[in-house]
Amino acid sequence: MLKVLRLSSVLKRISLFQTANTLQFSIKKHSTMASTSSEDSLSGLIKFLEIVGNLKHIKRAGWVLRDVPNCETVAGHMYRMSIMTFLLDGREGLDRTKCLEMALVHDLAESLVGDITPYCGISKEDKKKKELEAMQEIANLIEPRGKHLMELFLEYEENQTAESKFVKDLDRLDMVLQAFEYEKRDECPKKHQEFFDSTEGKFNHPLVIGLVEQIKAQRDAVGDTEKQLSTS
Repeated sequence: MLKVLRLSSVLKRISLFQTANTLQFSIKKHSTMASTSSEDSLSGLIKFLEIVGNLKHIKRAGWVLRDVPNCETVAGHMYRMSIMTFLLDGREGLDRTKCLEMALVHDLAESLVGDITPYCGISKEDKKKKELEAMQEIANLIEPRGKHLMELFLEYEENQTAESKFVKDLDRLDMVLQAFEYEKRDECPKKHQEFFDSTEGKFNHPLVIGLVEQIKAQRDAVGDTEKQLSTS
């Protein structure tokens, strides 16, 4: 049984990277055709939109590798992160528009390279290189607008500004909330504990810390209820 599970995990990883490679080949085939004509410029914008559309179909690899059925896509993850920026009320001193835009851009490279996780056998350095190259290709399609995309992406990756730190908090917040939702939906309390463990002590913004504590309290309550039902 263990060998079967390991084989299943390997096959899933291969499938994820085959999808990513197919997407990357597609963009390379089109992005190398440079032209200054108005028609070709519009064609580049359409290609950009098609690439963004890939994210509506790319499943988040962390859930796929753990056999979570009907799991979210990268676009779904980025959408809720963006909606989370509306929870800011202006007293935090953060640029909400920048936070919203950064949330929409931070995983955009995955439209070409796929969702690369620590379990995919790729080093952090190679992951950063692949994603940077993908973002450059994407940004080139909509120049001069692409410069803003790259600035947002690089700011998030460098994680030095207040906005980038907040958006990183949102990234982790959405992950633990999603884990809790799957536990409730699939009636498997505490099954996804590893996602909570991996984010422990990494949240910074007071609003996000409060939300995470509330999620944990609700999660504990669900677990206690399940225990009571199982022993009654």
